[in-house]
Amino acid sequence: MAKILIVDDSPAETTKLREILQRNKHQTFEAVDGEHGVSCALEVMPDLILMDVVMPGMNGFQATRKLSRTEQTKDIPVVIVSTKDQETDRVWGKRQGAKDYLTKPVDEHELLRIIDQLIS
Repeated sequence: MAKILIVDDSPAETTKLREILQRNKHQTFEAVDGEHGVSCALEVMPDLILMDVVMPGMNGFQATRKLSRTEQTKDIPVVIVSTKDQETDRVWGKRQGAKDYLTKPVDEHELLRIIDQLIS
């Protein structure tokens, strides 16, 4: 069982991800924007973070960059989960420190495969 932080401002997306993760025996934590995601990551120290991009205030790219450059959180893998589906978005997300990039709607099997790969 892994501790996974979901950072997304959409209640529907958060619920969908939570249900997938909890059904597969993962413990979930939630944050509604990038700034809250960063503070929650420092508090919870999750095994992995699922990060939306388009959010009010600090967006997912900014939050990922901050997490990947902060000593306490730099080793926590971040997977961007976004509706932004351009190759430039994928490249930029990985340049900010994301370990992988999924587009919404998320395929459950692909999500679980990536989680297993990153936290094993």
